[in-house]
Amino acid sequence: MAPESTSSSTGETPAQPASAQTPAVSIPTIEAEGLQPIYANFVKVSPAPEELMLDFGMNPNLPGAPITPIKISQRLVMNYYTAKRLWGALGFALQRHEQAFGVLETDVQKRVLPAAQRAAR
Repeated sequence: MAPESTSSSTGETPAQPASAQTPAVSIPTIEAEGLQPIYANFVKVSPAPEELMLDFGMNPNLPGAPITPIKISQRLVMNYYTAKRLWGALGFALQRHEQAFGVLETDVQKRVLPAAQRAAR
């Protein structure tokens, strides 16, 4: 089915209704001055009714070694809307990484090679 003509008698196209126009999106600049990067290999997620708390830290525990407490170094508190946007962005970044480098196995036991396989290498 052919679309209806939208030109007026003057040959001009009428303006779209305001609701159909895409609003201009302004992206703010990001200032990283004074940024202190951290590394974490542990995160604890604590949900509350209106926000999430993510505690980041270093897990120094190695298999077979005595268990020591995990020291939390940073806490990030965010609302659920921001958490959902973060979830989407992380999912996208992980998907791209796995497409380029292969699946990331999070179960350590599945990543560790048995001694016989290590010796054969």
